[in-house]
Amino acid sequence: MTEPGHGPAVPTRLTVLAGPTAVGKGSVSADIRTRHPEVWISISATTRRPRPGEQDGVHYWFVSDAEFDRMIEADELLEWAVVHRAARYGTPRAPVQEALAAGRPALLEIDLQGARQVHAAMPDALMVFLAPPSWEELVRRLVGRGTENDEERERRLATARQELAAETEFDVTIVNTEIHDAAEELVALMVGPAGPS
Repeated sequence: MTEPGHGPAVPTRLTVLAGPTAVGKGSVSADIRTRHPEVWISISATTRRPRPGEQDGVHYWFVSDAEFDRMIEADELLEWAVVHRAARYGTPRAPVQEALAAGRPALLEIDLQGARQVHAAMPDALMVFLAPPSWEELVRRLVGRGTENDEERERRLATARQELAAETEFDVTIVNTEIHDAAEELVALMVGPAGPS
């Protein structure tokens, strides 16, 4: 391990947080955003319309389909996907590179499809899987939202089963029993000592 102040500065490692639908990725990253301003959290670009209370540049970058097409063509997205057969979401590349170059701990909170794309583009990224305490708890959280009809809920549960099976593709698993605990565990991984454990 290199002593501080010796040798060239090593760019910060990107951390990717992914997991099944309704596992609480957004809640964990919101907790980090509130309590850990030193952690840079990526803001996704999306073609969907803003929901009430959402602000451009805070929650998402809201862009037109034409602008999203331009971003893909110009290779400005680290990853992108069509989510729930509707809107497109993607991670702008430049802000991620700027945060890493500045030495800030950087976090992407994305879906499994996006996580695989980022891992292909940046194989040294730390891949963190957020898991539910149990399948029953994941179903309870998904049903408890009350935002999906029966057909949509069944589709999401089927997707969640496939997403849970991808856990072995990740470097680390954090079980989201309690949001703040999971957030603190993730921040400790991001800002802890570098190098082999």
